[in-house]
Amino acid sequence: MKIRESSALILPPYFFLTVFFILPVLIILILSFTHNRDWSQGITLKNYLLILDPLYLKVLIRSLIFAVLATLGSLLIGLPMAYYISFSNPKRKILLTLLVLVPFWTNFLVRIFAWFTILGRQGLINSFLLWSGIINEPLQLLHTSGAVVLGLVYGEIPFMILPIIAAMDRMDISLLEAATNLGANRFMVFKKLVLPLASPGIIAGSIFVFIPALGSFVVPDILGGRDSFMIGNTIKNQFMTVRDWSFGSSLSIILMVLVLLGVSAYLRQGRDQSMTLGEYL
Repeated sequence: MKIRESSALILPPYFFLTVFFILPVLIILILSFTHNRDWSQGITLKNYLLILDPLYLKVLIRSLIFAVLATLGSLLIGLPMAYYISFSNPKRKILLTLLVLVPFWTNFLVRIFAWFTILGRQGLINSFLLWSGIINEPLQLLHTSGAVVLGLVYGEIPFMILPIIAAMDRMDISLLEAATNLGANRFMVFKKLVLPLASPGIIAGSIFVFIPALGSFVVPDILGGRDSFMIGNTIKNQFMTVRDWSFGSSLSIILMVLVLLGVSAYLRQGRDQSMTLGEYL
């Protein structure tokens, strides 16, 4: 009787995964082997071979570079912020964590469009530089690769900070106090204890940033130019503008495979690091 009850309990999640994940992926996979949804011409590999075109390879490589840069930028900014928040007093910690979450209360498009008032030719940065006499004419800050990476970092950085805070909250403070009492300075404590112990949060945060950054199309559409298009923009255009669903599906499958391979390698590396740390402790 208990076995039947437990089986009934797991049916809803299996149903949800099948209907909203497995079935759509299967449909996309099947479409990727057709001649633009034309079944009469049989199965083809043309859509996957077309990805080898230098134009699309360039877009794919650019997307990987932007996603890696966004992940590294989020880590460089988010790790010190998470460290400061985690070791603050309780009241300040709640306030700072709340400030990290506040951007989620505003529509993502509105937040990205707000960068026009900062990076525009008459934005805050150019206005200040012109007023101070550093430059004589406005700089081209919008519609550049740098603006896209900045937008990706801005949009995804909370997903880096929160997992690191969660990992640091599980630390045994007595280990840090013992290291300090034994003569270790703050840098050594951070390098030898805090960083390894926070590695699960760093790995999780990097995954949470890398995946949406790689498939992003809103940020490049708004802040980028022609030379800043990412794979997400190409997929969107194939489905919404060109109407070549088969090629768009093949791009989606390739993107998903790349993400799975990258995440698997990252998780494997994180597991090896955790094992090494466990043996060390």
